[in-house]
Amino acid sequence: MQIILMEKVVNLGGLGDVVKVKDGYARNFLIPQGKAKRATEENKKFFEAKRAELEKAQAEQLAGAQALAGKIEGTMVQITRKAGVDGRLFGSVGNIDIADALKSQGFDIEKSAIRLPLGPFKAIGDNAVEVALHADVIANITVSILGEHD
Repeated sequence: MQIILMEKVVNLGGLGDVVKVKDGYARNFLIPQGKAKRATEENKKFFEAKRAELEKAQAEQLAGAQALAGKIEGTMVQITRKAGVDGRLFGSVGNIDIADALKSQGFDIEKSAIRLPLGPFKAIGDNAVEVALHADVIANITVSILGEHD
């Protein structure tokens, strides 16, 4: 399916690009989230009429993300969980737990922005985590998992 991107999408293209993607990706993700529109003549004309407005909104989002990245960069988040004597957690610490810990420090970050490429943490210790605030802005934080014994 041919679509027009209404904002920058990682690994796909930038604002205004006409790209071909699988039908399901467009119908189930890109179009419902407002990231794209079908590439019809009517939508192309609509996009050209709104291009300046969309570019301005995207620049504002980028500036906001960069400002937040400046504040959050290098932040340390401490999370306490029950752990065994060998340092392994009973359960795990995932992106929801990290997002809640960041919220308690005053940073409202969506859980989908927290990248855990190796999955949730299952042991105590310090871990480096990337937070994708925008397609072009990534901040690094440290998540310190502390063990709690009964």
